[in-house]
Amino acid sequence: MIFEETKLRGAFVIVPERIEDERGFFARTFCRREFEAHGLNPDLVQCNISFNKAKGTLRGMHYQIAPHAEAKLVRCTAGAIYDVVIDLRPESKTFRQWFGAELTAENRNMLYVPEGFAHGFQTLADESEVSYHHSAFFSPDHQGV
Repeated sequence: MIFEETKLRGAFVIVPERIEDERGFFARTFCRREFEAHGLNPDLVQCNISFNKAKGTLRGMHYQIAPHAEAKLVRCTAGAIYDVVIDLRPESKTFRQWFGAELTAENRNMLYVPEGFAHGFQTLADESEVSYHHSAFFSPDHQGV
């Protein structure tokens, strides 16, 4: 995997490195050791999907506050999205700044969203599906929108 740090400390675009042959390719999308080596939270406790019927669907901005703050690993598995994160950490040099990336089923890139960030997206194609891996369980009493 190739870890490309964004302008927001701790947020990464992760590009799967393909091993290709005549059958297609193989690529790793998660490795605990590599996440730890980049200072990312490797604990994944919950996985979710979001299916969106129409192009232009807007989701977010969502986050959870302590003690249930969560990191997310986000990937578009069908269609395409414009994915956005906002740094909500008051002590951060990039507090209230945002970053966006296009995630598509074709590019297979992922966005790592650290704890203390809000996350949302807009679909760029009909029938877009997004896969989320979370480091904390959903807690309705600790969610922010």
